[in-house]
Amino acid sequence: MRRLFAGLAVGALLVAASACGSSGGSGSSGKSPTSANPTTVKVGIIPILDVAPLYLGEEKGFFKRNGLKLSLTPAQGGAAIVPGVVSGQFQFGFSNVTSLMVAQTNGVPVKAVANGVASTGEPGADFGGLTVKKGSAIKSAKDLAGKTVAVNTLKNINDTAVREAVRKAGGDSSKVKFVELAFDQMPAALAKGQIDAAMAVEPALTTIKSQGGTEIAWPFVDVAEGLTIAMYFTSTQYAQANPAVAKAFQKAVAESLAYANTHPDEVRKVLTTYTKIPANLLSELTLPHWPAEANRPAIEVLEKLGEQDGLFKKTPDLDKLLP
Repeated sequence: MRRLFAGLAVGALLVAASACGSSGGSGSSGKSPTSANPTTVKVGIIPILDVAPLYLGEEKGFFKRNGLKLSLTPAQGGAAIVPGVVSGQFQFGFSNVTSLMVAQTNGVPVKAVANGVASTGEPGADFGGLTVKKGSAIKSAKDLAGKTVAVNTLKNINDTAVREAVRKAGGDSSKVKFVELAFDQMPAALAKGQIDAAMAVEPALTTIKSQGGTEIAWPFVDVAEGLTIAMYFTSTQYAQANPAVAKAFQKAVAESLAYANTHPDEVRKVLTTYTKIPANLLSELTLPHWPAEANRPAIEVLEKLGEQDGLFKKTPDLDKLLP
């Protein structure tokens, strides 16, 4: 992915992003979009529990009230969504914070506009966990030396978090073998013994546990308390050319996050509209936190771990990246 970012011609991307504005409404004019003539914005998302507030917000009319209509497109991870946003394929995207920092340090013009999702900060009760199959001899993160661990994107937030879990357990993180696998493919791969462990988030996490799998660590918790995992972002070019749309999107997302935090049953229900989670497992899901603001101190810890693991060409500029 670093090679991909490095290969992107930033100048060409800026032209493309400028040319590919949102449709309908008056987004590119600088005027605020209206509910009578909503602006359609394309959003690249990962089909996991984290983005449930976006589906709820669309369902409850929060985006329409702010003059927007969402067109959601699923992708495997934030690292795949970043190029789509910067090229103008999407006006906004959902990405973990590490992907955004990697993009920025490679000269890719991205800007976070709204908070996304955060860890609960509770070992044993987080929405992301390091899992092994039923009967595995692996009992802790320390035992992963020489083992194969699946993450959704290589050289990104999940392998950084797993490495930290291994270090805190007293193991050698340099001996862990990482492979890339989509979250929804992890339960089957783990059950078949194709991988030794998986860094899974909901609903894949609950699916694995329903098969007898167990959690051996909670890597997001090991990184920092209340870690901000992901945020919604756009390109700096789009934000500058369409400030009214960006502000409307930011406001609608904030309303959606607040609603999701106080309506867990509706979160579980809407999840069935875009994932394959069986209805009988909905009550077992561990919901994340959807705070209004990003946790900057926790992001700074993640930044330092990413630098330690060699993910960044230079130190990310969080003042420019964060809202």
